Amino acid sequence: MRFMSAAVFLGLAGLLLATPVVAAELEISDARLRVLPGDRPGAGYFQLHNPGEAAVAVVGAETDAYKSVELHMSMEQDGMAMMHGVERFEVGPGETREFAPQGYHLMFMQPQATLNVGDDVDVTLLLEGGGDVAATFEVVSPAAL
Repeated sequence: MRFMSAAVFLGLAGLLLATPVVAAELEISDARLRVLPGDRPGAGYFQLHNPGEAAVAVVGAETDAYKSVELHMSMEQDGMAMMHGVERFEVGPGETREFAPQGYHLMFMQPQATLNVGDDVDVTLLLEGGGDVAATFEVVSPAAL
């Protein structure tokens, strides 16, 4: 009997672990990647809408076009422009957040190839708790923003 209970428990645990994580439905629009010449970082700006009924937190991003992607926040403090990394940003239910200069944005570090204005870059936003959301960012010049 004890063996049967353990077998049933392990079977149920296996089913739960095998269940895929369903990503929240986030809507990404107006995704732009501002590039600078050479090996300088690029900056990603976009609008992110959460049509769901629960908050969703983005905890990272990745792309094959850059060695790494960081979440950043720009702000002004004591008359000085400052930028720092953040570990996550949350989008509440029904909320739309704009990721723009002087606010939240993505920093694309160490380009892996030369990008030109008009190119498309596939980016994946990583969500807290698992799951991800794919987006295509259009490469734009720094003067475009």
